[in-house]
Amino acid sequence: MTFATGAIVANLYYAQPLEATLAEHFGASTGAVGAALTVIQVAYAVGLATVVPLGDLLQRRRLVVGVLGLTVAGLVVAASAPSLAVLGSAFAVIGVTAVAAQVLVPFAAQLARPGEQGRTVGTVMSGLLIGVLVARVVSGLVADWLGWRAVFVLAAVLTAVCAFTLWRTLPVVAPSVRASYPRLLGSVLGLVRDQPVLRLRMVYGATSYASFGALWTSIGFLLAGPPFDLSDAQIGLFALFGVAGALMARFAGRLADRGLTHPMTGAALASTAASFVLVWFGAHSLVVLAVGIVVFDLALQGCHITNQSVVFALAPEARSRLNTAYMTSYFVGGATGSGLSAALYAAHGWTGVVVVGAAFPTLGFLVWLGEAVARARTGFGLSPAAEASRS
Repeated sequence: MTFATGAIVANLYYAQPLEATLAEHFGASTGAVGAALTVIQVAYAVGLATVVPLGDLLQRRRLVVGVLGLTVAGLVVAASAPSLAVLGSAFAVIGVTAVAAQVLVPFAAQLARPGEQGRTVGTVMSGLLIGVLVARVVSGLVADWLGWRAVFVLAAVLTAVCAFTLWRTLPVVAPSVRASYPRLLGSVLGLVRDQPVLRLRMVYGATSYASFGALWTSIGFLLAGPPFDLSDAQIGLFALFGVAGALMARFAGRLADRGLTHPMTGAALASTAASFVLVWFGAHSLVVLAVGIVVFDLALQGCHITNQSVVFALAPEARSRLNTAYMTSYFVGGATGSGLSAALYAAHGWTGVVVVGAAFPTLGFLVWLGEAVARARTGFGLSPAAEASRS
């Protein structure tokens, strides 16, 4: 499940190191290519809202494999796209169906032993994060050697292999609810209404991931231009500095199991915002930029894993729907940051990207401060289960 989650979610990020190449191939502006990449994030948010809740209604193994078949079809279209418009349409299909990874994450939490939920989620999420990083590296290298279309051919083959393997190995678990699809979707809104802790975690996730969308949507343009002039392969390899985030995932899961979710969240949001100081100076130094990305990814994933550990403990029978609410807001934040980044880079360059990237986690930290004041009478560091009971 860890490997498959990484391989599936990688499909969302293969295009990021190819921004300059796609702009040149299709004769498009940086803004147009940035908008095409934003389509992936928006489509993923749509899939989170409409597909992931089915994990509580349908047999998860069958759902995951069926959705991955559509992902393969989208990747084949992307590999053969004659225009940027067709490529953007393929990106929409890929984005909606790549949510299969988010069906697997709550499935892993369901299968975890008591007291090890945070660690289990952290393990699966470490695979997801490594998939994000490897996607950029593989994309850059394959595009340099075989052309950008080969990237999506390789992705289609890998996704098909994962679908077959998951069908053969995943356990068959009966769905947790019996309801109509409209009622199921409505219950997601009910969870958001009834769970104040969920609402807070949605805010923390959305504001932190908006900074991710802002940074990685435009960094390819920065690295491809002067003074760096990096190739697609070099841009892809640069993403390896984000491996720190994958290493943080399991550590953050252990801290969550120990009940340190609240202070960890505040520290992560503050560090995410502060990392953009280094990212800004990195416009003239690859070393400084790399350090900034390491700090950024450590903080971002610390916040994300902590959020998921808390959210999955709120209502164990509704984990897919809880994940839907949280991850939909998460990727809406990412899509917002991505769209603003593309527009601001075209208008104001790297400084515009840094401003929007730092603003969102700063907003999240201010909300966290408000929560800290409200919690002052009861103390800090509640476990996920205790957080759930407070709702």
